Amino acid sequence: MKKIMLTGGGTAGHVTPNLALLPSLKKQGYEILYVGSYQGIEKKLIEGAGIPYQGISSGKLRRYFDFKNFSDPFRVVKGYAEALKLIKTFKPDVVFSKGGFVAVPVVLAAKHYKVPTIIHESDITPGLANKICIPSAKHVCCNFPETLDYLPKDKAILTGSPIREELLQGDRLSGLQYTHLSPDRPVILIIGGSLGSVKVNTAVRSILPRLLETFQIIHICGKEHLDDSLIGTPGYVQYEYVDKPLKHLFAAADIVISRAGANSICELLALRKPNLLIPLSAAASRGDQILNAKSFQKQGFSAVLEEESLTDETLYQEIQALYDNRRTYIHAMEGTELNHAIETIISLIRASMEE
Repeated sequence: MKKIMLTGGGTAGHVTPNLALLPSLKKQGYEILYVGSYQGIEKKLIEGAGIPYQGISSGKLRRYFDFKNFSDPFRVVKGYAEALKLIKTFKPDVVFSKGGFVAVPVVLAAKHYKVPTIIHESDITPGLANKICIPSAKHVCCNFPETLDYLPKDKAILTGSPIREELLQGDRLSGLQYTHLSPDRPVILIIGGSLGSVKVNTAVRSILPRLLETFQIIHICGKEHLDDSLIGTPGYVQYEYVDKPLKHLFAAADIVISRAGANSICELLALRKPNLLIPLSAAASRGDQILNAKSFQKQGFSAVLEEESLTDETLYQEIQALYDNRRTYIHAMEGTELNHAIETIISLIRASMEE
């Protein structure tokens, strides 16, 4: 029996690519164990997928002062001891890590037992956890051509991001029925991230009358960001959050407006959805979304409107230009090799076991 240990956690972005690999791993007969934190978001997601799960102690390694900096190293050491025990017991043939600080003890423990490890880095520049893990890895997969410059040349492989198979199985008619929208007018899907984006939500709603002259709008606005005054507006539907029907909403959409998280934009690429990216500003993040968006813009996959330039008029103009040129974006997305991430990564996993 082939055995693989998966790890990664802290945010959904460190888990969903692992979830995307599960069907292929199961089909090829792998016994799978997932290692995450005791109560992180990964625990709920992985157990919901029916995969055996083990929690370990996890501490965050910060570049800034925090009193937890004095206690978290002890949690990391404890997590390393727990990871050593799990690897000794489970005896994986290979470890696949999606990153996050919980993955650090697992990757280091795998190195101790000489178990080959494959890491996946989503953003253009590696985060701190992956920087620590890279020297212990056999291969480092990435989403963006620019990332290759930040990785050891003998380890770096441009794969793209694994996308959940179910997301590719959406049905346009089902999406229109779910939203009660018409098949006769184009649809814009707006996604502000799991917590919603106040700036994006406000800008969209301020030009809503103009947009509704041409488009229908599906607006996923985030928790507690519904606008009660707009309920019942013809051609406009809003949701705090959408889970299983999301694949159908993607299928119903002609264009998409989104933040620029790495996994989100890779999903848009796989779905061939012309998109306008409004990345989180550098003031509110480490700037990774801006770099992600510029890479996709350079490759012809996306239009980009930076938050600092976001006004009612610029948003309307960018939306109209995106729709008018949508076939150009679709053509660029169809021509990329980054749509075969699952097959590429599964091949790397198999090769790492055989070497």
